[in-house]
Amino acid sequence: MSKQTPSQTVGPFYAIGLTRETLNVMAVEGSQGERIRIEGQVLDGDGVAIPDVMVELWQANSYGRYKHPDDKQGKPLDPTFTGWGRSGTDERCFYSFETIKPGPVPGNDDTVQAPHVNVVIFARGMLVHAFTRIYFDDEAANASDAVLLSIKNKARRRTLIAQRGARDGRTVYRFDIRLQGGIETVFFDM
Repeated sequence: MSKQTPSQTVGPFYAIGLTRETLNVMAVEGSQGERIRIEGQVLDGDGVAIPDVMVELWQANSYGRYKHPDDKQGKPLDPTFTGWGRSGTDERCFYSFETIKPGPVPGNDDTVQAPHVNVVIFARGMLVHAFTRIYFDDEAANASDAVLLSIKNKARRRTLIAQRGARDGRTVYRFDIRLQGGIETVFFDM
């Protein structure tokens, strides 16, 4: 019997090396926009929470501008907002981010995309990470977002919508990511 090497299997490396430093606080006191928390679990096909998962977010600021040199929009940048974060799952298999609600960003052909967050999921056993988006259930612009509308099955669109709630006077959006099964989250090829 041969022993598998790291090139033949994936994980559990995230909790050991990639999520030691807290990188899930993207907005601080003074960041412009509505402060929100995004949290959830990554679930397998049976609906069981998966431990040792790493979730990354990349998003625009409250004005709809990314903190990236390729974003040449005339919209303001917020120097206190990172626009990127990383969270490992905790002992209850939850990930979480302290951020702001993003503004709308330009789409193709002079369209505007609904406010959303770009997500990358890394987990043991996944040789290729998964890409998805988080939209917000209280955004009217979801009805005309080209990416959401490209998903023909309306029930599947709901897998990209975070549910707004409140805890301790703060806005919390719950977004569970399902890697398999009948209500699998919509994933995109990048």
